[in-house]
This record gives sequence, C-alpha cells and structure tokens, in this order.
Amino acid sequence: MNLNMKRVALGIIMAICLFSLSACSKSDTASSEIDASVQSQLEQLPASFLQMYTDLKDSDVDQFKKNMLQQDQFAVLAEGVDSWENVKDELGAFVSISDAVTVETVDHGYSATVNAVFEKRTMDFSITTDSRLTKITGVAFIPQYQFVERLEKAGLNTLMGMGTVFSVLIFISLLIGCFRHIGKLEEKLLNRGKKKEPVIEPAVTEEVSEEQPEEDLSDDLELVAVITAAIAASTGSSPSGLVVRSIKRASTGKWKKA
Repeated sequence: MNLNMKRVALGIIMAICLFSLSACSKSDTASSEIDASVQSQLEQLPASFLQMYTDLKDSDVDQFKKNMLQQDQFAVLAEGVDSWENVKDELGAFVSISDAVTVETVDHGYSATVNAVFEKRTMDFSITTDSRLTKITGVAFIPQYQFVERLEKAGLNTLMGMGTVFSVLIFISLLIGCFRHIGKLEEKLLNRGKKKEPVIEPAVTEEVSEEQPEEDLSDDLELVAVITAAIAASTGSSPSGLVVRSIKRASTGKWKKA
C-alpha cells in the first residue's frame, strides 16, 4: 500500500472514530439544536475527507472506490470520486483549507461545509450525514466562478440550446420538403417495367348544322289567304286592308331545344 492509500485509510479510521463518538453523544440528547460536541466533531469531517480526495491519484481511484463500496456508511464517497474528477482540472493544485466550517441541520441529518483554496479558484466542499451521524449521505464540490466566467457559461448554454432547437427545426422542414419527392419516387419504382397503355381519347362529335335555303312562300295563294284571315281575325280589321308581301319559313331549332 502506497503513501496516498495509507492517508486514505487513516482518514477513514478517523472518520469511523468520530462517527462512533458522535452517535453516543447524539443518543443522550433529543434537542432539535446541534449539540456542541456533535458540532465540534462535524467540523472535523470536511477537511479530512477533502484531503483524501486531493491526495487521491488516478492510479488509486479504482482501489479507493472498491474500499468505499465495501462499507455501507462510506459508499457515497465512491460516487463522489466522479464529481471530483470532473472539477479538479478547473481547480488546479490544492493550496489550503479554511478553518471556518459551517454546520447546519438538513432533512434527516446534518451538513458541514468548508471553503478550500486552489490554484485557479476557490471551492466549497460540503458533506452531509444522517441524523444519527452513522452514515455519510452525500458529498458536493462547488467551485466558485467569477462573474465573467458565469456569464460565459450562461451564454454558451444558451447558444447550445438555441442551436439544438434550430437544428431540429431545420431538419424537420427539410424532411417535410422531401415528402413530395418521396411520393414521385415511389410511383416511379412501382411503374418500373410496366408498359404504358395508350390513352384512347373519346371522339368528339360535332353537330353540323345544315342551313336550308330560305323558301319564298308568297306565291302560295291558299296559304296567303289563310294567314291574312288569321291576322284580320286577331286584329279585328278587314282582310281587304292587309297585303302579304312575303312569307318565310321560321327555323325550328329553338322549338326543338324547348
């Protein structure tokens, strides 16, 4: 076992001792306020566990996770390794840990937070335990970013979100535009190899109107007498006053249409 793993083991042993002492002191009080002895012991937890993470080498990560998962009260520390790996490059080298520790009551337990100074920026490290102080329920690494850095991250997230939305909309519009070509392509594939049948156009029958030559009926004396008598009877005048100059046969096309 190398030096770093010995430090990790020493930190775990110290935490177990603190938990055992805290559990005994907790059982003696039912007050909702944090007991002085409990608070004193909680103030020692963040620094010791943060030191374990900062001393942890990449080659020891797998063994560290395996050791933590074997103990239920420290299993959450194995999950915290992934969070530490994500932020350690943004922090840089470890410099120091503040002596001031903030201890608070949270849902079903306690929270202890300490501020640590790194080469690139500061970070708040928080550790939570259950109400009996027998199990670690969570660890959190919270880097402190400057205003310009936060603004850059917010702008980048906004651009990524808007870019994703517009990319999806453009893809959908292109897909919809291809639908008309898909139908033509499908019809073309279905008709491939089939002979085109000639299209028979219906014959258009044209009605040819035959114009009949006009016939002059004014020489028909009987017809002239009948027409003259009919006109005289309808108008009440004398037949002698009427003179028929010409008689033409009317077209029968309008009567047929009626």
